[in-house]
Amino acid sequence: MAKFVIKRIFSCIPVLFVVITLIFFMIRIIPGDPALNILGEDADPADVEALRERLGLNDPILVQYVKYLKGILQGDWGTSLYNDLPVFENIRSRLEPTIILTIYSVSLAVLLGVPIGIIAAKKRNSLADYGLTFFSAVGMSAPGFWVGLMMVYYLGVQLRWFPVQGYTFIEAGGLKGALYSLTMPAIAYALSHVSSLARYTRTMMLDVINNDYIRTARAKGLMENKVYYKHALKNALAPVVTNIGFSIAGMLGGATIAETVFNIPGMGKLTYDSLMRRDYTQQQANLLFTTILLLATNILLDIVYKMLDPRIEFD
Repeated sequence: MAKFVIKRIFSCIPVLFVVITLIFFMIRIIPGDPALNILGEDADPADVEALRERLGLNDPILVQYVKYLKGILQGDWGTSLYNDLPVFENIRSRLEPTIILTIYSVSLAVLLGVPIGIIAAKKRNSLADYGLTFFSAVGMSAPGFWVGLMMVYYLGVQLRWFPVQGYTFIEAGGLKGALYSLTMPAIAYALSHVSSLARYTRTMMLDVINNDYIRTARAKGLMENKVYYKHALKNALAPVVTNIGFSIAGMLGGATIAETVFNIPGMGKLTYDSLMRRDYTQQQANLLFTTILLLATNILLDIVYKMLDPRIEFD
């Protein structure tokens, strides 16, 4: 296992290099001048040019790229063009809401999606199966931003059950206050993933229970629940872990929408604001940091995959 983890870490290096390169050049393709955004449309052209020179934006693109690579290798990801703070400082101040929202959403998706899939598979072709499958299809089809807006209106404005926007940091309101402020975005965020996990779990369970060893277990007289939950579920969950990994990646990547709809000061909102301001340095750091989180998550999920099914061998 240790050998596998080391190999996976080293295999991430080429991926990071490609990501760094793509991020650097794609951000600069986007129209807009960071210096003009900082100083305003009515700024004196001489002031704009002076700021561009100070920020190094007048250097040839390849020179900027080499400087950026050197900074990454030295552990210096740069300073925000917008507020002149180290990019890590901006990330640190926005990381808590995004991490908690992702964990909250993934937990809801797993705790609801997997049991729903198991029940639907166990009651195959019954009214319960059809009903759960139908609601799963509806959940996957409903746009997350629309669900979020509907929840804001009905649960926030009309019923006043939850705050309609913002986030209560743990330091101010404790973990309970933080989770309470994130309940609506977490539900809206997790809904499509609940549906996806439910359908995938159902498919995997139906595939497993048709195997020969399940029929053998039943023939030996084992109780149905033991056959279903001890033998079938254990083998069906290994592929589901991969789907959970996709859900985590989708939630981290889609945090911008949820945090914008609910006005949460997290990484997604920071990424959106950085893009609008053409804050190249901050945007590069945000995307690279998210990539590292995703790679680390994939390695952890591979380890869980191995624990669920020891027969799996990693090359």
